[in-house]
Amino acid sequence: MDLGLKGRKAIITGGSRGLGRAAAETLAAEGCDIAICSRGAEGVETAKKSLEAKGVKVFAQAVDVGDKDALEGFIAAAIEDLGGLDILISNPSGGNGVDEAAWKANFDVDLMGAVRSVNASVAALSKSDSPSVTFISSTAAVETFMGPTSYNAIKAGLITHANGLSQALAPKGIRVNTVSPGPIMVEGGSWDMIKTHNEGMYNATVAQIPAGRLGTDQEVADAIAFLSSPRSAFTTGVNFVIDGGFTKRVNF
Repeated sequence: MDLGLKGRKAIITGGSRGLGRAAAETLAAEGCDIAICSRGAEGVETAKKSLEAKGVKVFAQAVDVGDKDALEGFIAAAIEDLGGLDILISNPSGGNGVDEAAWKANFDVDLMGAVRSVNASVAALSKSDSPSVTFISSTAAVETFMGPTSYNAIKAGLITHANGLSQALAPKGIRVNTVSPGPIMVEGGSWDMIKTHNEGMYNATVAQIPAGRLGTDQEVADAIAFLSSPRSAFTTGVNFVIDGGFTKRVNF
């Protein structure tokens, strides 16, 4: 299936590693020009070189998404460098925890990072013939998981905000959706660390997944690419859960 992504312009915040990197690599392979940011300059440069090897234009900066001015500056510079914007993907997370510092980090990065990215992108997205926004949430937002933590609650807020935006921005032609992955194996990621250092928790989690395994970053990236593409032109306000059956709720 031709997704109609060739020549489109995409910004992925938190795009140097993990799910953001997988999404960036997948969109680049489809022919999208890409802008990425992340806090670590070395990781950003490594990702930039990998993406450029796919023959697309790449704009990359080291940015703390929790810093309003820095994030808005990156978005503006990326739009100018790419020559427009069709796709926005808000991916990074401030971590997880129960103390006030953790709550603030998740609020500033996960939620306000998404809010500010959209606000800074709406004008450019409105000029696209197929604009889309995708927020990366988590199945931790839709079912109780590992207790009352900042990550779970803020990711739930992200889903609600995306739904509100999908209604508000539809007259401008901008689609807004959320992707909520369950346990996903990413090299060097949280579940890779859990498998290495807490095998009991890892095995207990796999046992709860009817598919019998963790998902892959590529499986999530493929879903993001489809939702971002003109092939998904009538899909908005959706929370797309990718978890192999890990969550047990019934979606009506």
